[in-house]
Amino acid sequence: MSFAKNLISGTNFDHKSLNALQKVTLRAVVMAFLFFGLTAGEGMLMRLVQTGPANPLPAMFSHPQHYFSIMTAHPIVGIFGSTYQLVFGAFMFLVPYLTKKPLYSIKLANVVWLLITIGTALAWLAAFATQYAPLYTLYWPLPADLTQFNVYGGIMFIVGVALIMLGTLGFIYNIYATIFARVGVHKNKTTKELLISGFGIDGMLNLWYKITGRPPYSKEPALALPVVAIFRGTVDTFLDALVILAAGILVLVYLVAEVGGVHLDVTAINALLYKNFFWWGLDLVADGLVLIYVAGSWYLLATLITGQKLFMENVARAALMLELLVSWMVWSHHLLADQGQPEAMKLISGEMVTAFELLTQGLALFITLVTLWKARPLKMTMELKYLLGGLLGFGLAVPAAIIQADMGMNRILHNTQWIIMAHVHIALIVGLYMTLYSAVYVIWPIVTNGTKMYSHKLSNTHFWLHLIGGIGMGAFAGMAGLHGMLRRHLYVHGEFETYMILAAICGSMVLLAWFLFLYNIIMSVGLKGLIGIFLPAKDKTASFGLEETEE
Repeated sequence: MSFAKNLISGTNFDHKSLNALQKVTLRAVVMAFLFFGLTAGEGMLMRLVQTGPANPLPAMFSHPQHYFSIMTAHPIVGIFGSTYQLVFGAFMFLVPYLTKKPLYSIKLANVVWLLITIGTALAWLAAFATQYAPLYTLYWPLPADLTQFNVYGGIMFIVGVALIMLGTLGFIYNIYATIFARVGVHKNKTTKELLISGFGIDGMLNLWYKITGRPPYSKEPALALPVVAIFRGTVDTFLDALVILAAGILVLVYLVAEVGGVHLDVTAINALLYKNFFWWGLDLVADGLVLIYVAGSWYLLATLITGQKLFMENVARAALMLELLVSWMVWSHHLLADQGQPEAMKLISGEMVTAFELLTQGLALFITLVTLWKARPLKMTMELKYLLGGLLGFGLAVPAAIIQADMGMNRILHNTQWIIMAHVHIALIVGLYMTLYSAVYVIWPIVTNGTKMYSHKLSNTHFWLHLIGGIGMGAFAGMAGLHGMLRRHLYVHGEFETYMILAAICGSMVLLAWFLFLYNIIMSVGLKGLIGIFLPAKDKTASFGLEETEE
């Protein structure tokens, strides 16, 4: 009876008590985790297909068109539908919470999660229904090659991506409008003061003034450090959205022209120039969303968990400004194997500047760990465990990336499973997602008015399955890459069967972990509460000292 009661009504969750900001946050979080389950399931399908003769799936899953259509949708769903939703939802809650100011627009926040949800669904549907499979890149001229792909599927896919980017721009506008609003603690702050703090310039000035023996430039910065990281990362997210949107529109022009019977010349677009433009923007996803947003999340979580001031805060602020410059100059490491790419760009951007990311991310990891160390003894809470797991994930994934950013090593690792698994998947699944899980556990009681998680044992089991499964899958598939297993390639004869079986076992652990987490959430809020999250909020105010806002 207790099980049925919890399943229907949850533990002590009352969705009617939530204000508009809490509800829109939970809507984005729920959709993010549903999309994570979808992308994890699709990932498992690909892992099983690669096992060759040991593949237990029906033959249709091994068909190249089906396999590559899954591969096309997989990162769109995982990166944009899941990660963007979760990050954007969390930050549209945290910026008002940290600044004690109302979110600029709850209506816009609702539009954001709807656009990203619908856009992700369209992109996924294009792959599922029409077998549109040019892989996830908008490389030129591949998506417009109509001898291979369904033109209507291509249009649906590009429209989906465009909606995601429009939702991203809506998030950016909401965040900056909130930060620059002259209310509350920022009532007397000038735009100049907020910009200086937002870019981390005040941290650099404080360090310089200390070296020169002068008083600090700012004893009380205009923006808290986590807000600075959100501000900084959003700059890259803005540029990335513009580039991907522009690339999508270009492809869309060719697709729509084809529907109208007009065959546009794809050679009119310089492929090398296009690839540099595209990778400059796409790389900002990693630098803006992952590295900067994650660093800010680490700082926030470390201070909330310990109750202590962040170690070397001015250095952390200055490092965020340095990362701005680094993130705009590293895209060429994606083109190290491109014979047309100038050697100077490969050396300077691809190798030398890229190496600075090891410094900036390593510094963020060091500052976070020292902050935790100085506050010991600490209770090993769930949020602390997930934070340490996130630190470990990036501690593994970032050096793996730096190894790739060498022209010699790139000849061995380029386009292999090492890149996509040992680097990207460990960075996202372990580094990014475990950091986000830590944030979820921290803000959960705030955003749900004190609702407790249904089961601590389930939370703990989820942690270990996700950690071991994520690292194991990336490691085993990465080993296959070291032995020559290519990415974006279908193997059906068991060429790397042992590695793929081990990777599939670990991948199944990640998928099982997601089921346990989802079950824990449903049992905490109940099916009624889950549905209630998507109903309009009766209370249009935010309960933690924010001014009135409207849904």
